[in-house]
Amino acid sequence: MPLNLAMSTMSGAELVLWAVLGLLFWRKNLNRRFPAMGIYLALRVASTPVLLGVLYVQSRPWGSGYFPVYFFAYWAVYIASAALLFFVCIEVFRSALSAFSGLMKFGIVIFRWAVAASIIVTFSSISFAHRGILVIPDIAFGLMRSVSILELCLLAFLCLSMNALHLSVRDMAFGIALGFGILSTNDLVIALFFNHNPSLITPLQFVYESVLLVTLGTWAVYAALPEQARRPVAMPVNSTIYRWNEIASALGHTGTQVAVQQPANSFFLNDVEKVVEKVLTKNLKGRESES
Repeated sequence: MPLNLAMSTMSGAELVLWAVLGLLFWRKNLNRRFPAMGIYLALRVASTPVLLGVLYVQSRPWGSGYFPVYFFAYWAVYIASAALLFFVCIEVFRSALSAFSGLMKFGIVIFRWAVAASIIVTFSSISFAHRGILVIPDIAFGLMRSVSILELCLLAFLCLSMNALHLSVRDMAFGIALGFGILSTNDLVIALFFNHNPSLITPLQFVYESVLLVTLGTWAVYAALPEQARRPVAMPVNSTIYRWNEIASALGHTGTQVAVQQPANSFFLNDVEKVVEKVLTKNLKGRESES
């Protein structure tokens, strides 16, 4: 099969898979649990046929005037997708830690600061070597690179803490993180090869599209399977994650809530009084036995 025909076939398959995934996602009401992911899917489902149509028209000899339309439409969708992915990462992180309210609230604050730092680093590291509208791809690539690193960190965190968080591999939160982790790795590897050998752009596009189709198929399987309801997590009091959750809950309290210390003091005094009474009773019994 010629490479151009293969790419056309894969582009059509991508369009079908985006539509199937969006349909499954909304029919299972997963957009209520992951609203940002639902908006991301809606954007891809709506924009993919439009971009493919404009690209086809622009590739015709009489359609060269449509290049600015495709340029601005493509990069607008690209930047909007990168922005939505930041919110998708926060949703996945929140869902994974939903059984641990203290860690979730404290972690979300840290996660938002990490997102803000990533955006600041992105704009500060752009060289702005291009002028005019050509700076748009530089900004888009910088944002997507930052969110790709964030997605890989999120996937690594979930893989390392799955047992502690009682998170199942079949959970949709892990499936979303796994898919974006694969896509991020694909983007970074292809960008590395392309920078060293630009002549490989055609086979690299074939590899990129293949990985994208596998990822969409994986998400479709996750969305089609019956979702397992997460049960309340029973933790022993002496477990490490329980102590971390309690510490995070305490750090999340406001000053007025933490300032109420009278019950704690009364409990402490009661314990001291009990200890003193036990010592006195033991001494009296010892004296009576000696006499």
